[in-house]
Amino acid sequence: MTEHERAPVRFGLFDWLDESGRGQGETYEERLRMLELADRLGFYAYHLAEHHATELSTVPSPNVFLSAVAQRTERLRFGSLSYILPLYDPVRLLEEICMLDQLSGGRVELGLSRGSFGEHIEGDPEKARAMFNEGLQVMLGGISTGEIDFQGSHYSFAKVITRLRPVQRPYPPLWYPTSNVGSVPWVAGQGLNAVFSVHLAPNFERVAEMVQRYWSELDAHADHPGRLNAHVPDPKVGFMVHIHVAETDALALEQAKPAYELFAHNFSYRYVRRGQPERYADRRNFEHEIGRTSILVGSPETVRNTLQEMLRQSGANYVVGCFSFGSLTSAQTLNSLQLFASEVIPALSGLLEHARN
Repeated sequence: MTEHERAPVRFGLFDWLDESGRGQGETYEERLRMLELADRLGFYAYHLAEHHATELSTVPSPNVFLSAVAQRTERLRFGSLSYILPLYDPVRLLEEICMLDQLSGGRVELGLSRGSFGEHIEGDPEKARAMFNEGLQVMLGGISTGEIDFQGSHYSFAKVITRLRPVQRPYPPLWYPTSNVGSVPWVAGQGLNAVFSVHLAPNFERVAEMVQRYWSELDAHADHPGRLNAHVPDPKVGFMVHIHVAETDALALEQAKPAYELFAHNFSYRYVRRGQPERYADRRNFEHEIGRTSILVGSPETVRNTLQEMLRQSGANYVVGCFSFGSLTSAQTLNSLQLFASEVIPALSGLLEHARN
C-alpha cells in the first residue's frame, strides 16, 4: 500500500466570495471572522476563487484579500484556486506569491488555471493554454532561482532578476482544479494537488471516476523525474461541495435554500448576460442539487453519513467545503463551521484507507 493510500482525510474551505446582498466591506469582514474560526478549529487550508466582472466574485484580486488572511490567521494554509495565469504578468505574480509566503510564514498553497472557457482570454482556449504553459515556466523558474531568462510567443524576459523568494522551496505546493476528465492524466502525472467540483460535474459518479483516475496516473508516474510538484510527498486529491450544517435537518434546509438561490443567481447570471441562459440551468434548483449531492445540507449526522459514503465511493483524501455562500448570515456560517468541525470531522478524519476500484 502506497503512502497516499494511508494518508488521513483533510478538510479545507473553498470560497467564491460571491455577493451576499450586504456591503462588500461587511462581507469581507465576515469572511475574515470565518477564517479566524477555521484557523482555531484546525481546518487545513482556505482556497479562494478568482473571477472577474461577475456577481460570483467580489475579489478580482485574490492577493489583496489573502494578505489580510495571512495577518488574521496563524496556522491555516491558503491560496488562490486558482490564479488565472494568462491574465497576469508572471513576474509580478511570482513576486506577490513570494510576499504572501513570507507574510504568512510559509503557508501559501499555489493554485493555477487557464481560466473558465468562454470567459477569459478572448474566448480562445488554445491561446489560454499557450499563455498558461509559458507563464508557468516563467513563474516557477523565477520563484526557484530568482532569475528569469525566457523567450516565448507571449512572454519575453531577458535576464530579469527578482530579489523575492518564498519560505517554501523551491516553491509552494501546486494545485490545479478541473472539471475536465482529459486534464486528469497531466495533473496527476505532475503530482499536482487536485480538486474536482461536484457542482460542475454531471453527477458524483463522474467525480469519483476522476479521483480514481488520478490515483492510477499518480502511481504510474511516481518515479518520473522532473514532475512539477515532486517536492510534495503526499498530494491531496478531493472534491469541492457546498456544505451547510445546523442542529436539525429542517433548520439547515430552511437556512440554506434562500442562500443557495442567491448563490445560483450569482453563479449563472454571467451566462445569462452572454445569451446562454440554458448553461447550468439545472444547477439553479436547490432540491435538484441536494439530490445529486452537490450540496450537503442537514444535521451533523445527516451530513456526516452522506460525506462518509462520498469518501468511500471516491477514495479522496481531501474534502473542500464551501461553507459561506449567497445570503447566509455570518452567525449561520460560523455555527455551521463549528458543528462540522466538532461533530462531522472527528468521525471522518480517521479514515486511513480509501476504497479504490
